[in-house]
Amino acid sequence: MVLLIVEKKDKYGYELVEEVSKIVDVNEGTIYPILKRLTNEGYFETYLEESSEGPIRKYYHITALGKKYTKEQKKEWTRFASSVNTFIEGREK
Repeated sequence: MVLLIVEKKDKYGYELVEEVSKIVDVNEGTIYPILKRLTNEGYFETYLEESSEGPIRKYYHITALGKKYTKEQKKEWTRFASSVNTFIEGREK
């Protein structure tokens, strides 16, 4: 989800927490380690930007490698979800 959100528009950490939280129950302690890992693996680049509402914010920008990884992860998720749905449907019969 984090990759897909940043793929559309650069975001800072707390924005990502808020967006993901609208879909699944998650907190900052979950999102920030994911951002660090994705950045360390080269899927995100970061930059700092002034904020009129407080301290400088670190923004995340998806790289070309990150876009490729996102595409692979979407395919993997589709396969996984299909397998789980098939299993559930088989258990209900």
